[in-house]
Amino acid sequence: MASSMIHMAVGNEVNKVLKRNNDKLLIGSIAPDISKHVGQTKKESHFLDDVTTGIPNMERFLEKYGKYLSDDFVMGYFIHLYTDYLWYKYFMTEITNKSVITKLDGTKVKCNGRMMSLYIYSDYTNLNTRLLEEYDMDLRIFYNELPALDNIIEEIPMDKLQIIMDQASIIIENSKERKEFTFDIDSVKKFIDLCVKLILSKLDEIGDTYES
Repeated sequence: MASSMIHMAVGNEVNKVLKRNNDKLLIGSIAPDISKHVGQTKKESHFLDDVTTGIPNMERFLEKYGKYLSDDFVMGYFIHLYTDYLWYKYFMTEITNKSVITKLDGTKVKCNGRMMSLYIYSDYTNLNTRLLEEYDMDLRIFYNELPALDNIIEEIPMDKLQIIMDQASIIIENSKERKEFTFDIDSVKKFIDLCVKLILSKLDEIGDTYES
């Protein structure tokens, strides 16, 4: 799955156009991942038909919550799921088709698709550092009291959202460390730009259908 920083970067960029409550939207943009911290699978929180693919069923989500997209938290949740949809359907497929990864010292290491995937996830620390620098995100939401949120999404424990906020703040703190392998930041930035473009396009497409 895309890292919390990728989800926040996408949410941050989308909201530059939407101009919603940024705190609520960004909290929604990482909220689905609370499932792994409370002993639940991603099947419900991410609207998965097949857990092996990781691809959310966006139509099923919209059938249930499309009429609530005017809520800033629900909008963030939608952005998270759509980003994961694009991540697994397109980005990971492209990345894992490559056969070489580069260490920070420039050494090239050959690896198969599965090993490439493992390297990607292990290198989120380096990636998160770069994303924080590139997108200049406002991180005050992790140190302020949670805003009041309507209890709309049934697939996650809304009363435990502080858990995911605490975990994300730990990730941010750990991003000060460095690891051995480097991630292609340009590819990730292109992916984030693509997500923003397609999410805004999707919102235009469904605007009339799910208008409250």
